[in-house]
Amino acid sequence: MTKWGDVMKKHVLYNPVAGNGKGRLQAKTLAERLGVESTVLCDVREIEDYAEFFAQLEREAEVLVCGGDGTLNRFANNVKGLAITQKLFYYAAGSGNDFLRDVEHDDGLVELAPYLANLPTVSVQGKEYSFLNGVGYGIDGYCCEIGDKLRAEKPSEQINYTSIAVKGLLFHYKPTNATVLVDGKEYFFKKVWLAPTMNGRYYGGGMLPAPEQRRESNKISVMIFHGTGKLKSLLLFPSIFKGEHVKDIKHISVLEGNEITVRYEQPRALQIDGETVLNVSEYTARK
Repeated sequence: MTKWGDVMKKHVLYNPVAGNGKGRLQAKTLAERLGVESTVLCDVREIEDYAEFFAQLEREAEVLVCGGDGTLNRFANNVKGLAITQKLFYYAAGSGNDFLRDVEHDDGLVELAPYLANLPTVSVQGKEYSFLNGVGYGIDGYCCEIGDKLRAEKPSEQINYTSIAVKGLLFHYKPTNATVLVDGKEYFFKKVWLAPTMNGRYYGGGMLPAPEQRRESNKISVMIFHGTGKLKSLLLFPSIFKGEHVKDIKHISVLEGNEITVRYEQPRALQIDGETVLNVSEYTARK
């Protein structure tokens, strides 16, 4: 079990919209577990300067990030380059929790600092982001785009991403051709449904697009799901949750390298650890 030090204060950074709007409730439950009198709850939306936030904490404090993969992604990017002396932990309180699936943990608590080192980056639309799990491009990005719209319309309702994916495969999402460059070598694929680049094994609430990928590796992996019609895609899609899709070598390609560029002929939504970027024609991931 993860050991908590005998310090006066434990600071829980929580995202109230994580876990389908249950972020604060999850944080309060965690505070009760840690000891309410020694725990301070901090809404991440109210932290404007992370360097200043950590500077005003005692060195012996323990900081715990409570939220989902999107919350963790934003935290990783916000503290990038900071020399943090306090102990960092992560407590999964999201709807997907793919990072937690991929790492060893006790009681949902993960010592975070080792996983924030040597993160891959993705460059998209002139900006660079670090990512922990994966960058999704295709119907996964589409699902995040639709999920964001539904959440904005009805914040209290739980989002069913499986339903969004099925409807997208059958009716709404249109595949497009793609050029993929891996360490300078070029590949071309027709009718691409998915083209995620992975640092860990899991994304999208338990999908295993690149089962052999390991976050401790110095490489990243891209999986291309291509060349299928709607019915074949719908039949093949569930096998991604077990990593068995890779057996279909005609329609699934997995490539690994240090630099991966995916270029679509038509723009699509992209997601970075669950955070959506719209109208993307190209991304480049590096590790």
